[in-house]
Amino acid sequence: MSGEKIFEGIFATHKPQGVTSADVVRKVQHHFQPSKTFKPWLDSEKARRDRESNFQQKRRRNKRLDIKVGHGGTLDPLATGVLVIGVGKGTKSLGDFLGCTKAYEATILFGAETDTYDRLGKITRRAPYEHVTREAVEKALDQFRGKIMQKPPIFSALRIDGKKLYEYAREGKVPDVEIKARPVETLDIKIMEWYEPGTHEYKWPEQEMVGEERAAAEQLIDRVDALPATADGETTADASAPKRKSSPPNEESTDAKKVKVSETEAADAPKAPEPTPGETTSVQTDQSRPQPAAVKISMTVTSGFYVRSLAHDLGKALGSCALMSELVRTRQGDYELTPEKTLEYKDLEAGEEVWGPKVQEFLENWNRNRLDKLEAEK
Repeated sequence: MSGEKIFEGIFATHKPQGVTSADVVRKVQHHFQPSKTFKPWLDSEKARRDRESNFQQKRRRNKRLDIKVGHGGTLDPLATGVLVIGVGKGTKSLGDFLGCTKAYEATILFGAETDTYDRLGKITRRAPYEHVTREAVEKALDQFRGKIMQKPPIFSALRIDGKKLYEYAREGKVPDVEIKARPVETLDIKIMEWYEPGTHEYKWPEQEMVGEERAAAEQLIDRVDALPATADGETTADASAPKRKSSPPNEESTDAKKVKVSETEAADAPKAPEPTPGETTSVQTDQSRPQPAAVKISMTVTSGFYVRSLAHDLGKALGSCALMSELVRTRQGDYELTPEKTLEYKDLEAGEEVWGPKVQEFLENWNRNRLDKLEAEK
């Protein structure tokens, strides 16, 4: 052993759009593995394993020595923002970030809903949207403040009878079991920006479900929508809001990983399935109707909150449909989306001379704060 400093702990990176949380972990590991920064960690781990019993060494004999990396809270592929990363012993503290509060900025587009509740999915239903105004959205947001029972998206990793919910959706099946809402809390929620029709570039997806796939998806969505919206089992939707309508009769009536990285497992939200030839049709936009309005909302929420579900439920509360068009996680625990607290994803490609000093500083700060906290608890 050379006595070189061993770097491990927790830091945050800025996840870009279009990659999964597990992709980020793999990318980090790819760059950290051959680096000078983490060579002392690998040397130390190798020495530790050399001291293990013969039995333990035999169990590991076919396993490559990889630097241990994991993440502390999945972000959907569509989302960007803060993703907490653990390295070495820091992976043992990732659980602390599963239960912490998180802050998001979400852009929601009205008039259509998808199987994934966001713009990456396929349209399952459209509804009138001309009546949706900023004032109506402000009023509807009241029912999402505080402690609520939230309904899971049908494309989620929740397990129903031993099978992930999104697997049922992809197979066009409706599970014959109860789907349960979950308690979550919205600590703060407000409109950041309102986009009048014709003033923005947010669009519905280009693909629409048809046939048995759509029928199954609609059944799943309707079953989830029927769940109680509050802890006492009473819905809080505004009774004066117009009821959401299905597609008009003259429109085509169509019928809906767990990745092990090194030694740390992290479950990613599923990606929407690729369109199947012959099973989807392009959405025909009625040029005579105005573009739907959109809204950007900021929120601070507790663990287990689905922003996609908020978008879907908000559309329903307004007597329309809605989907999440953009999502940014601006904070996770104490980590904020600022250059001082997060590593830019592009820094990894720029090379160790760029990311090395930043990661070292982040890990040293985490260890210093951890020791200060332990000292204060004595």
